[in-house]
Amino acid sequence: MHSCSLVDSVIQADESKREQEQDGEAEGEGEADSAVSRGLRLGWVPGSPPTPPPRVTAWAPEMAGNLLKTSSLSVRTKLLHQTGLSLYNTSHGFHEEDLKKKLQQFPGGSVDLQKEDSGIGILTLNNPSKMNAFSGVMMLQLLEKVIELENWTEGKGLIVRGAKNTFSSGSDLNAVKALATPEDGMTLCMFMQNTLTRLMRLPLISVALIQGRALGGGAEVTTACDFRLMTADGEIRFVHREMGIVPSWGGGARLVELLGARQALKVLSGALPLDAARALSLGMVEEVLGASDEAGCLQEARAWLGQFTQGPPQVIRALKRSVSSGRELCLEEALQMEKELVGTVWGGPANREAIARKGKFNK
Repeated sequence: MHSCSLVDSVIQADESKREQEQDGEAEGEGEADSAVSRGLRLGWVPGSPPTPPPRVTAWAPEMAGNLLKTSSLSVRTKLLHQTGLSLYNTSHGFHEEDLKKKLQQFPGGSVDLQKEDSGIGILTLNNPSKMNAFSGVMMLQLLEKVIELENWTEGKGLIVRGAKNTFSSGSDLNAVKALATPEDGMTLCMFMQNTLTRLMRLPLISVALIQGRALGGGAEVTTACDFRLMTADGEIRFVHREMGIVPSWGGGARLVELLGARQALKVLSGALPLDAARALSLGMVEEVLGASDEAGCLQEARAWLGQFTQGPPQVIRALKRSVSSGRELCLEEALQMEKELVGTVWGGPANREAIARKGKFNK
């Protein structure tokens, strides 16, 4: 549970703007206008019956603070509820369309999405001639597929995998060489952090199927999934130190959440190769798969994920959102999100059917 929300900056900026606007409106006004301003801050709505604003008492500032706090909680939870909410925009100096034009200059490979009737999606990184490295076009396609998944209301789960028994070797060096300035690096960082944060927040239970090697940015992609499964010959390695950089797709921060600060620092600063046994002992992966061929591994991953996606989509998706809020929001905000999620399923078809079967559970 975090002490503050990832969207705190959005809220603080909004509150600061409102306060500045209110202060500006109050300048040079008389005592009556100041009283009206105080009334507005405490919730009086213009156009309501012409009763005077509440009398300010010794406890009024505390009450006003609680009202504002309640309002902020509501805004925060609604922001996390929204799909497609990105971390960065033009206010951060991020100009997405300009970067997209640059990335389009580096074709190669594809990101493919298969949506199955069972509610499971298969997202495949497909550039086997380069160990499924992300070309510029693939980075753009990844965002497109994430947006498609955000709008897939029947979806319940997602398997992220690489083609031809390899997960991904990270970024295609052709694109990396062309984006050589610190400004380019930070812009690409914001783009990929936006995309992978949206992937992480999908209301789908996700698992990375790691066959072969997941290196650099490929290792970072695995951390954006809820779970990781690995083949016996698989390897995860954050090679950023050897490239003279740090993780830039959000993988460093997510690795700390997965392993804790001490183990994450060892893995990153040592550029440690994590084979299946070591990844399992660290808690980086859930299981080591028995199969080694592509079809067999995918079948095992489907079966493993299936135990967590049984039930109606609206229930599975609400459960994932509840866990996401618990991870990203502080306690009061997460509780408010939980309350709102209850309202989406309580008394719904699945709930009514379960209540009708209640006698069966007691036998």
